[in-house]
Amino acid sequence: MAASVERMCGAALRRSSVLADCSFSWQKNLSLRKTLIIWKQPPFRTFFTDRRKLHTAPVVRTFRLRPFHFLVATGGGYAGYRQYEKYKEEQLEKMGIEIPIKLASKWEVSLYKSVPTRLLSRAWGRLNQVELPTWLRKPVYSLYIWTFGVNMKEAAVEDLHHYRNLSEFFRRKLKPQSRPVCCYHSVISPSDGKILNFGQVKNCEVEQVKGVTYSLESFLGPCTSTEDVQFSQTSSCNSFQNQLVTKEGNELYHCVIYLAPGDYHCFHSPTDWRVSHRRHFPGSLMSVNPGVARWIKELFCHNERVVLTGDWKHGFFSLTAVGATNVGSIRIYFDRDLHTNSPCYSKGSYNDFSFITNNNKEGIPMRKGEHLGEFNLGSTIVLIFEAPKDFNFHLKPGQKIRFGEALGSL
Repeated sequence: MAASVERMCGAALRRSSVLADCSFSWQKNLSLRKTLIIWKQPPFRTFFTDRRKLHTAPVVRTFRLRPFHFLVATGGGYAGYRQYEKYKEEQLEKMGIEIPIKLASKWEVSLYKSVPTRLLSRAWGRLNQVELPTWLRKPVYSLYIWTFGVNMKEAAVEDLHHYRNLSEFFRRKLKPQSRPVCCYHSVISPSDGKILNFGQVKNCEVEQVKGVTYSLESFLGPCTSTEDVQFSQTSSCNSFQNQLVTKEGNELYHCVIYLAPGDYHCFHSPTDWRVSHRRHFPGSLMSVNPGVARWIKELFCHNERVVLTGDWKHGFFSLTAVGATNVGSIRIYFDRDLHTNSPCYSKGSYNDFSFITNNNKEGIPMRKGEHLGEFNLGSTIVLIFEAPKDFNFHLKPGQKIRFGEALGSL
C-alpha cells in the first residue's frame, strides 16, 4: 500500500514538473516573439483622424558636412579672427603703442588669392551699372554717405536723385572751389586719401607701410628697350634703382596714398610732367586697406595695377594706380586702349603701350591738377619720382590729405 502511494506521488510530481517546464517554455517563447515583433516594427509616426489611422514614413535627420559648409565656416571664422586682430591693433594705435609686424605666411597669401575677388569685382561693377528707381536712390546713397562719411556739400551736384546708379555716384565730380590746387609747391596730392608712407627709396626697396616693403623692380617691371639705351648713357651702375635716376646728385622718392571708399574717387596729375609709357599688370584684387598692407608683404606687387611713367623737370616721374577688391576698373582718360580686370590673363604678364610716336615725340603732357583718371571705388596711388637731395615732404604718416594739397617741394 505504501509503495503504491509512493508511486502515485512520484508520478504527480513528474507531471507537475513537466507542466511547469512547458509553462516556462511557453512564456519564454511568447516573450521572445514579443521582443521580435517590437524590434521588427518600424518607427512610424502615427496620426489619428476620425476616419482612419494614418502612418507616415520614418523621419531620419542626418547632417552631411559638405565642402561649401566647411569653406563658409572656416572662412567666416578666419575673417572674424582677422577683424578681432584689427580691433586690437586700432586700440594699440590709440594708446600710442607700436604694433608688432605680423606678416602673412605663404599659405595665408595663397588662401587669400584663391578667393575669386576678380569675379566678385566684375559682378560688383555690373551691379553698379544697374539704374536705380528714382524713389530708391536717396535711401541707398544716404546709407552709403552715413556709412563712409561722404561730404556731399563738396559735390558738384548735391541732389542724390541726379545719380542714376552707384557708379555715377562713386565718380561724382567736385565743385571747383572745393579743391584749390596749391601753386607754391612742386608736387601736390593727386587724390583724397590717407598717407600710408613716404620718403627715399633705399636698396631698391619701397615701404608700403612702416616696416613692410616691396621690390621696386617687381612693382614697376623691367625697363623698356628705349629706357635701357637712355639709362646706359647716364648711369654706369647696373642696379635698377640707379637706372631710374637720370641726373647726378638726385635721389629717388616715393609716396603711398590710400583712397577709402568714402573718398573722392578721381585722381589728378600731381605735377607738370609728360607721360611717355603705360604698363598694365593684370593680377589679384586683394584689399589694400592699411591693415592688409601691414599684413601682406609686396601686396602692391600682387595686385592689378597701371603704371604711368615719364619725366618732369627733375628727371624720372611715375604714377601707379593700384586696383583692389571691387576696384577692378581703373580708367585713364587719355588711354582708350586700356582694359582692366579681364576674365583671362597670364600670371606674371604685363602689357606695354608707348605714347611716343612719330607724330607725337613728347608723349602726353599733363598739367598740375589736371584730370588723369578714376577708380570705381577706393584704392591706392603710388608716386615714385626723381628729385634733388634737398626735396622735402610736408607730410605725417597716417594723416588725411585732399587733392590739391602739397606733398612736398624743394
